[in-house]
Amino acid sequence: MSSHVERTPLHGELAAPQALNAEFPAPKRTRVFFVDNLRVSLTILVIVHHLAITYGALGAWYFQDPNKDMLATVVLSILVAIDQAFFMGFFFLLSGYFTPGSYDRKGGRTFLWERSLRLGIPLLVYDLVFDPLVLFMAGGVHQSYWSFYGAFLLQGKMIGTGPSWFILALLFFAVLYALGRWFTRQQTSQLKTEGHPPTFSSTLLFVLALTVVTFVVRIWWPLGSYAIFGFQLAEFAQYISLFAIGLVAYRHNWFLYLPDALGRVWLRIAIGAMLLFPLMILALGVVGHADLFEGGWAWQALLYALWESVVCVGLCIGLLVLFRRHLNAQGRLRKALSEAAYTVYLIHPLIIVPLAYAARSIALYPLLKFALVVLIAVPLCFFAGYVLRKIPFMHKIL
Repeated sequence: MSSHVERTPLHGELAAPQALNAEFPAPKRTRVFFVDNLRVSLTILVIVHHLAITYGALGAWYFQDPNKDMLATVVLSILVAIDQAFFMGFFFLLSGYFTPGSYDRKGGRTFLWERSLRLGIPLLVYDLVFDPLVLFMAGGVHQSYWSFYGAFLLQGKMIGTGPSWFILALLFFAVLYALGRWFTRQQTSQLKTEGHPPTFSSTLLFVLALTVVTFVVRIWWPLGSYAIFGFQLAEFAQYISLFAIGLVAYRHNWFLYLPDALGRVWLRIAIGAMLLFPLMILALGVVGHADLFEGGWAWQALLYALWESVVCVGLCIGLLVLFRRHLNAQGRLRKALSEAAYTVYLIHPLIIVPLAYAARSIALYPLLKFALVVLIAVPLCFFAGYVLRKIPFMHKIL
């Protein structure tokens, strides 16, 4: 997914939009390096997240290490809860931001064709090839693979399984966006560099609205419940709203014009909420009563939805500003990591599951083993992604 955007160059602190327009009347398409670097960081977090579940955190994953420890479970579950609060929503925000520009440059047919190639083909490959192979490796090699594969096909649960649910969701969103543009006959999505960025009040209202909608959705679909295509509907209020915010943000160039002060404030709020989380779960008795926080008509579920929304919005705004100011450049290494990020997301289960399975007999404390495997898995995944994209024509899909 490209990080090209039509934009006006920035000069340190944000200048008046009128002055920028006068000085740069013809914006150029430029690589937004801080978004590329954010995507790499989020992809690394996906690997860490799944390895945390492997070594004790609450959650579902292909393989879980047999060695359990209560402290490791608590620590890693807190990490997973914080990750889950924002990282996939952040991916949807970034995807939404670059969707209108892609449609404008390519037109509806080419846009859908490219999305079908870059999303549809990897989706089918993962669900029909990678997913059964990872399941086979996670269970140990106790039978013929082809016998296992035949039984896998007969189960009929092959669409949107594992991490591929995200790719399927993006494909749905792309089709719905194209249909919306077609029905409204909106041929262009003009970039407005003079658009006013969000204020603290508007973002706070969004947090409260997201909290209420999330709470209502979880009355019927609590956390941990899955519906069609493996989508966890309890999280989709966040995913849909952030994708939509990304569409609006593109038209107003918000990623480039978010005030630094707004980013600092929301980043501090998010960090404060994360630090309070362990105290919150101890004070409110989450241990042994997690179902009260997962959904239903419980005030604990409303409080958790509020905490999650604060962390999500705070980190999205805060990290966008932080990366824009301090990580808006790319050398050869960062460029290679950025190009491989989508491939890494797709293939990382093929690497971390057999790696964790091979390390299952190593006698290490779970938190130490988790750290060790993370240090091995992250560079290994990106190296594999880099090599895979060197195969002829693969870069057009991955």
